[in-house]
Amino acid sequence: MKIYELILISIALSMDAFSVSICKGLSMKYKFKRNSLIIATSFSFFQMLMPLIGYFLVSKLSPILTDFNHLIAFALLFVIGFNMLKDAYHNEDLQDGLSISELLILSVATSIDAMAIGITFSILGVNLPLAIFLIGLMAFIFSLIGVNLGKAIGKKMEKKAQIIGGIVLILLAFKILLEHFNIF
Repeated sequence: MKIYELILISIALSMDAFSVSICKGLSMKYKFKRNSLIIATSFSFFQMLMPLIGYFLVSKLSPILTDFNHLIAFALLFVIGFNMLKDAYHNEDLQDGLSISELLILSVATSIDAMAIGITFSILGVNLPLAIFLIGLMAFIFSLIGVNLGKAIGKKMEKKAQIIGGIVLILLAFKILLEHFNIF
């Protein structure tokens, strides 16, 4: 696989992380620089980890994970989006929006598809270190851009931003579900 193909795959894998990063940026009020780096690092780490898992577990778990990865991502994104909507209506002030458990859930949910890429890498004999590096780099860059974009929008919209973020996560969850059933 040529380097430009790996870059395009890396960018494509980063789009879920980019979308979710925008949503997280919408609700951030405090420790923005620190939290944006944490989000970008976490998303990048899991985007690199999942292809490795797919690459090395291709023979044992790939049929099981391939059948359920979209459903897992749907459930995780839907629950987090629903909680963002609930919090927007029940809290007087926006929370900072960065808990470790939510960050881990979002990191896994946005990187599950990367596991399938790892399976593909194994079959095609791709240069794994280069591919993993590019995937991590693109995920970090796009996540950082997404958080900053979300923060810029969130400053102007306050609580409405959290509502929009929740709706976007729920819509992303349904898009993943529809893709799973080959409807979209």
